[in-house]
Amino acid sequence: PRSTLFPYTTLFRSHKTKGIVLRTVKYGEAGLIVSVYTELFGMQSYIINGIRRAGKKGHSRANLFQPSSMLELVVYHNELSNLQRIREYKWDYLYQTAPFDIKKNTVLLFMVELLQKTLRQPEQNEELYYFIEDAFRYLDQGSDGVVANFPLFFALHLSFFYGFRITDNYSVQKNILDLREGNFVTSAPSHPGFLEGQLSYITSQLLKVRLPSELGQFQLNATVRRNLLQAYQDFYALHVPEFGTLRSVKILQEILSE
Repeated sequence: PRSTLFPYTTLFRSHKTKGIVLRTVKYGEAGLIVSVYTELFGMQSYIINGIRRAGKKGHSRANLFQPSSMLELVVYHNELSNLQRIREYKWDYLYQTAPFDIKKNTVLLFMVELLQKTLRQPEQNEELYYFIEDAFRYLDQGSDGVVANFPLFFALHLSFFYGFRITDNYSVQKNILDLREGNFVTSAPSHPGFLEGQLSYITSQLLKVRLPSELGQFQLNATVRRNLLQAYQDFYALHVPEFGTLRSVKILQEILSE
């Protein structure tokens, strides 16, 4: 427990943690305010002064804080503050293909936007952190077949950590997916939020996937992917307050149809 006699001895102690950058906003003449999902502290905002100034080699270090960057950080954490400080930072993982591959980069932007809209609380959740970290790495290293189906996999499995997952109780009788209730039912519900036929069956199969490498086995056409992406966005909108829509979905649908 924190000492009541010396309350500031722990407030400014530094901590080593990994973090994934989700949003970057310019601050002042040369600073940044960055939103980072961290291994130790969940979602946090950090202010970094002077990072946009060019260094001795003529370039700034701001490129380390692009959305989707995975970093090793030493941070100061004050539970009483909404804005934290970073003492040290360096790459934890350096992407090999995603920044240079238009399909992978578009999927990465979709994943980041989905996380921006759903990760809001400063609560530690190591399992969720490692799922996101692994997903970004798998995408970077994945084949074309894996990449095309990756947004579907990520959207479905991310919801497991938020408490509104889709239960895979699909059967011959229960073959209609009720997006509002998050399970498969025997007859179409009275509301429009449901999937049936091929889209319902494919969703059940995607829920069974445990390793992204298995996604290459799904031979889906552009129309099916487009319809599933829209349905999964609707699923999140039903369960996340003020979710709205994902701007990246329309771009993703166009890129993956090529």
